[in-house]
Amino acid sequence: MGPVEHLHMSVFSQSFSPCGRFLAAGNNYGEIAGPVFSLFSTDSHLLSAGNGEISAWSWAELIKRNTKAAWTRRPNYKSSLEIPEINAMTVNPTENSLVIGGGDNNIHIMDLESGVFKSVLQGHTDYIHCLSVREREGEILSGGEDGAVRIWDHRTGQSVHCIEVYKYEECARPQYGKWISCLTTESDWMLCGGGPSLSLWHLRSMSPTSIFPLSGCQRQANFYQDMILSVGEGQCVSHCLLGGEVKAQIPCTPHSLNTLALNLNSTDNRVLTVGGSSHQIDVFTNLSYRTFSLSF
Repeated sequence: MGPVEHLHMSVFSQSFSPCGRFLAAGNNYGEIAGPVFSLFSTDSHLLSAGNGEISAWSWAELIKRNTKAAWTRRPNYKSSLEIPEINAMTVNPTENSLVIGGGDNNIHIMDLESGVFKSVLQGHTDYIHCLSVREREGEILSGGEDGAVRIWDHRTGQSVHCIEVYKYEECARPQYGKWISCLTTESDWMLCGGGPSLSLWHLRSMSPTSIFPLSGCQRQANFYQDMILSVGEGQCVSHCLLGGEVKAQIPCTPHSLNTLALNLNSTDNRVLTVGGSSHQIDVFTNLSYRTFSLSF
């Protein structure tokens, strides 16, 4: 790959292998499977998604450098000519199902055992960017271009709550738009942001409890111990306290960041990796500084 191609490469997604020794990264070139906007690891497979399809790759085979997909599936789109991007994937362990969302504004649920798409959740009026599952509550959460976070009962397929984050004065940032680009949950708490400020919500009261004063749109945020780690527009990983304070901002190589991944599968290789508008992925063995970068 030449230097000109490097300038235009972006990393959109990452996922660690179950053993924690290998990292998969999805970019906009996709030599094996086309552009990859979402990755997710199960105990045995790496799932990748980009332009309209999901592919599964056996980790055992990938480690042996066998890049043949174990299977490929396409959701039941309205038109056979429709090829919407798949922006987000997660697994609902309770039902052993794959939850995907993207450019057709719908959430598709696939049974992982049979490979059959069994339901479609409809309600968003624009692209879906992010998903999260609350396993104990039987809920799926989705965030989209329409500015809504929808909470779904996965048993009935009904949207039980709709939070329009941009309508809350403390969260709104009209100059950035209303889209929701990142969403994650832990117990009764939800983190979301994008056009609106990154904010922490209590899901029982359906209200924001902390607003984080970060500039630009945040593209991914994770709970980690008693902190929140966030990346987005800008050249740093932000460490935030749950009360809303920004504790630290750690410099990174890419000028803009799309994805962060925490390797919690291995005690020997417990690292944070960060990717964005670059052919390099930054690796942190200590959250306080970048240790080295991977290039591809």
